[in-house]
Amino acid sequence: MAIAHAVRYPERVSKLVLNGGYAVGANKRGSLRDREISQAYLTLMRHGWGDEHSSFLRSFGTLYFPGASSEESKALAQLQRMAMSAEAALKLRNVCADVDILELLPRVTAPTLVLHSTHDNAVPFDEGRRLAALIPNARFVALESQNHVPMPDEPAWPQFVAEIEAFLAEPE
Repeated sequence: MAIAHAVRYPERVSKLVLNGGYAVGANKRGSLRDREISQAYLTLMRHGWGDEHSSFLRSFGTLYFPGASSEESKALAQLQRMAMSAEAALKLRNVCADVDILELLPRVTAPTLVLHSTHDNAVPFDEGRRLAALIPNARFVALESQNHVPMPDEPAWPQFVAEIEAFLAEPE
């Protein structure tokens, strides 16, 4: 959505920061493995969304945050319940799995920082590299993490924060 917005309204976007992103959803990548994983996500979401006691939720949470503590997993469940219903989450997940915005990437004019965790289970690392390669003048930063978003207690966190702060502080 951020990329589409940046292309449609370039005058409104001075800089773009993307973390763990992709231009082609799992159902469109042409990989049987990606499609099967996408279907597994839907199953986990359908049977465990927002239920902190669900083994499905724990499995789903582990895909995004394998380093999460029990308390962090509970907080994720609470956030899920507050953010949207299971039905809405499933619809959103389907839309994301079917996205294909490759044609938009060369049209991004805003300076762009692309960050991606090296061992991200939610979005393949190569998808982040592809984003950076196809967005003009984008800068790619690999973060040594297994979490989709680095967590504050891991070594990648200070790099994650510093890269974003430095990028946003650069003159336009």
